[in-house]
Amino acid sequence: MTAVIYARYSTDSQREESIEGQIRECTAYAEKNGFTVVKHYIDRAVSAKTDNRPQFQQMIKDSERGIFDVIIVWKLDRFARNRYDSARYKTQLKRNGVKLVSATEVVISAGPEGIILESVLEGYAEYYSADLSEKVVRGMTKNALKGIYNGGTIPFGYMIDETRHYQPDPLLAPYVEQTFQKYADGATMTDLRDWLKAHNIKNSMDGEMSYNTIQRMLSSRRYIGELCLRDVVQPNAISALVSGELVGVSPLHLATQDRSVA
Repeated sequence: MTAVIYARYSTDSQREESIEGQIRECTAYAEKNGFTVVKHYIDRAVSAKTDNRPQFQQMIKDSERGIFDVIIVWKLDRFARNRYDSARYKTQLKRNGVKLVSATEVVISAGPEGIILESVLEGYAEYYSADLSEKVVRGMTKNALKGIYNGGTIPFGYMIDETRHYQPDPLLAPYVEQTFQKYADGATMTDLRDWLKAHNIKNSMDGEMSYNTIQRMLSSRRYIGELCLRDVVQPNAISALVSGELVGVSPLHLATQDRSVA
């Protein structure tokens, strides 16, 4: 029988078998069971929570062509992390005469007891994924309350210290305050952009300061020391770069909240 191996590694998991490790174990399983592996389908840094998995989708399409009989995965949660998608794709594979097997989990029989066991395994994987996501959100919320950097792009005007706390960037923080002051005094977005460009000031990605970048700066509550994550708002979480008085007289002031926590 011919087989293909599907391997996936997601960035949202703390401990996963590497792509190479998954392929190694799946290959050993194929050799032990007399399968001839004809292709590998690999999605790197992609979560099973989304259908945006190019190699997975290609594999499902290829299953219609009759070029393989079996799909081998390291674990069933590599295939899908919720029962609805799992059932949907398995039905499609079954219609195409293709079987899904796990290289590391118990052999599941085709009888009624096998259906129950497979449902238990998939249900546990879905529970683990949901529980992990909830723990990640709780951890990020806890960090926000303490003013701790959660990762991502560092906001313009700040730097991150060795304890992962926000600190004013001594070179860029003054430009944040001056930008607010100039805008409060009547400067236009074009004026601000040209002024920053004249001083060779770049954004957090080392690119030119654009109209949108400046507008986001002027509408971010982070610059008065506030961090927000979902519905959690923590005043005075980090060092403010702009005074409340200056914010109050700014035409935009900070009525539009920036809910992102970098």
